[in-house]
Amino acid sequence: MEISIQRATPDKADSFWQAIDTVARERRYLLFLQAPPIESTRRFVDEVIEKGWSQFYAIHDGRVVGWCDIVRNEREGTRHSGHLGMGILPEYRGMKIGTRLISETLADAIRKGVTRVDLEVFASNTHAMALYRKMGFVEEGRKRRARFLDGEYGDNVVMALVTSDTQPPPRPCGSPAAGSPPGQA
Repeated sequence: MEISIQRATPDKADSFWQAIDTVARERRYLLFLQAPPIESTRRFVDEVIEKGWSQFYAIHDGRVVGWCDIVRNEREGTRHSGHLGMGILPEYRGMKIGTRLISETLADAIRKGVTRVDLEVFASNTHAMALYRKMGFVEEGRKRRARFLDGEYGDNVVMALVTSDTQPPPRPCGSPAAGSPPGQA
């Protein structure tokens, strides 16, 4: 089965929306229980591209079957960091797609100056937590009873990957490197 990893593009936004909706309706892996309105998903993809954030899709037969994104924080003092989100359609899990998606997305974000990536994962999602650990994420804390759904409480685990404690803070997306003329960074 040929599955490619591709950078997000506007023409795949509707397929991305369908993938989000499928995973959300499982009621086990995402905070929301159905995809947001398709128009807001299209705007999100446009914003990802416009701001130079990192988002990649796993594509099979022209359809998005998984995604991973790192949305960079924009507040002063936190621009070195971003938040990871991802999902994979049920029939494509267990095929190492998550590893490929995270690897590509992290590499892209780090090239763009991100030095800290955080995420939250439901404690019941042990497969995802194992993947995140394999990719270098460490647990930083736990939000006890953070979710109450279908009559049950669940914890959220907070994890992060820090690339280096000695690197200087990254430049905001689109700004030149110190001493570089515009367009030469």
